[in-house]
Amino acid sequence: MKLPVFVVDAFTTKAFRGNPAAVCLLENKLDEDMHQKIAREMNLSETAFIRKLYPTDSFAQSSCFGLRWFTPTTEVPLCGHATLASAAVLFHKIKNMNSTLTFVTLSGELKARRAADGIILDLPLYPAHPQDLHEIEDLIKTAIGDTLVQDICYSPDTRKLLVRLSDTYNRSFLENLKVNTENLLQVENTGKVKGLILTLKGESGGQTPAFDFYSRYFAPWVGVAEDPVTGSAHTVLSSYWSQQLGKKEMHAFQCSCRGGELAISLRPDGRVDIRGGAAVVLEGTLTA
Repeated sequence: MKLPVFVVDAFTTKAFRGNPAAVCLLENKLDEDMHQKIAREMNLSETAFIRKLYPTDSFAQSSCFGLRWFTPTTEVPLCGHATLASAAVLFHKIKNMNSTLTFVTLSGELKARRAADGIILDLPLYPAHPQDLHEIEDLIKTAIGDTLVQDICYSPDTRKLLVRLSDTYNRSFLENLKVNTENLLQVENTGKVKGLILTLKGESGGQTPAFDFYSRYFAPWVGVAEDPVTGSAHTVLSSYWSQQLGKKEMHAFQCSCRGGELAISLRPDGRVDIRGGAAVVLEGTLTA
């Protein structure tokens, strides 16, 4: 078996920043268990598999493909950064001629289109509802100790818990916050929560670019302690902060060590456009 494989840093224009994803192009059907074995071997937060929907399709000319995403431990229903990475490989490396690509996924059809300053993903927008503190108090206390919390919401569609930290904190506080992910699996093992979003209201510009909100994302339940830049988390964050700020257009920054920027635009059809850059840092052939 020989598979073309790429590593792409998503939601950045600079190598070694943003969120790295592996992208595999499948000319032929792959044995089911091989997806997980390859994802474990790549050992990145996500490995994406792009497949042809029909034998006569071409990676350079077709506009619709199948797409699946795997962490090192499991398949996931949605991954924004690996979708961005997949589109970047097709547009920039395979020289696909189309302006818009459609991916058939576990989250329905997702579109990626070329833009002058990156690639725009058309993703679902998921509402988050107020969450009673007592039910998940142990989880929050385990993760962030006595850090002051301003708001807690839960997204049943994505099983993500959104925890907004107090407005008294700044970006530097969120960046340096020590989050205990090791014990979260013992504290929350009901299956209700699959990801923890910590978020903070943005600050006005000054010397640095102004962002509407900041976030970090933790998903030890799917084998990812902290994810550097997370498109799927922003399908929930976009909904929450749009309501809080009364804005449809937002600029977000995910405060992981690698960091990444996302330009967000809520659409009239109830979905969300998320724009980001991508840098291909490795290309080769997987042999097995």
